[in-house]
Amino acid sequence: QVQLVESGGGLVQAGGSLRLSCAASGRTFSSYAMGWFRQAPGKERSLIAAITWHNVTYYRDSVKGRFTISRDNAKNTVYLRMNSLKPEDTAVYYCAADRRYGSTWYREPMDLEVWGQGILVTVSS
Repeated sequence: QVQLVESGGGLVQAGGSLRLSCAASGRTFSSYAMGWFRQAPGKERSLIAAITWHNVTYYRDSVKGRFTISRDNAKNTVYLRMNSLKPEDTAVYYCAADRRYGSTWYREPMDLEVWGQGILVTVSS
């Protein structure tokens, strides 16, 4: 089973950009669907972007056109490029992995196989 470590968060002004990275241990990274969730204070953790082992992507409407998810299987890493950041993007961002991609990602995300520890992104106005 893989383990996940996020990096790249921090404080950025509105309109700015950040790139989050999620490094995975283990030799079966390419077999996992990967995704990014976020959780703002008082809100549920929600899926914002995902990428399957076939590089099929999903984006939440609120981030379409601004965020890009990608993966580099040679580096065991998934990225989330975030452009045109808004104060409402402020949240703890989590990386997740599962060898399946289906309704669990949307309905029962806490059942996914692997989670990172989370990283804070703060967007100032």
